[in-house]
Amino acid sequence: MIANNTNPREMEQVYRHLPESEFKDVSDRILYEDNHLFIFNKRPGEIVQEDLTGDESLEQLVKAYIAQRDGKPGAVFLGVPHRLDRPVGGIVIFAKTSKALERMNELFRTGQVSKIYWALVCKRPPEDEALLTGYITRNEKINKSYISDTPRNGAKEARLEYRLIKCTDRFFLLEVQLLTGRHHQIRSQLSHMGCCIKGDLKYGAPRSNPDGSISLHSRKAVFVHPIKKIPVEIVAPLLNDGFRRIVGMD
Repeated sequence: MIANNTNPREMEQVYRHLPESEFKDVSDRILYEDNHLFIFNKRPGEIVQEDLTGDESLEQLVKAYIAQRDGKPGAVFLGVPHRLDRPVGGIVIFAKTSKALERMNELFRTGQVSKIYWALVCKRPPEDEALLTGYITRNEKINKSYISDTPRNGAKEARLEYRLIKCTDRFFLLEVQLLTGRHHQIRSQLSHMGCCIKGDLKYGAPRSNPDGSISLHSRKAVFVHPIKKIPVEIVAPLLNDGFRRIVGMD
């Protein structure tokens, strides 16, 4: 029986034990870690936080890894200042302390995290580099965003810059820098331009990727460390074999 004065938060938190191969896989995908931040290379298909599917989230996986690696008997703190869509791969930033979480939230809110993506699109864009500006609305029932060229009620401005960095026989690799952070912004803006992302059926791709991913990768993040106040620059290698094979680079 638990005494009435026991704080449930102080009870031992039990995480699942990771087998050796899975433990190594998590370790190999750490892009940066210190006492405040844990930055990870997400595979397409993984979810950052729990959703209605009930599948294990990266948040829970990383907590289990840290608890096992560090021999931590209690609960592991891991804050989530941002997310990536499930079919997207690349950089995910977690906070290991409440102070780091609060400050990373502010950096994201105020646009002080520079985010670069790679997008493999099905059609060559009309210009090799450009600024795209539009107005975005979200339909939560179908989890989809729509771009218009003029403001509508409730629409938010969406801005990104892109440049063409490689052409293959069938696809075109764009480097995309987000200037605002909106729901499905890259997917909807590129589709609105007529350049849907490979595998992205929701936004007009003619066919899906075999693994259910879309060819969008969070490639680079640059920001000032929320605690140490030093520049941090993170680059995430491609983990998706199909994406990597087509563009011929990591």
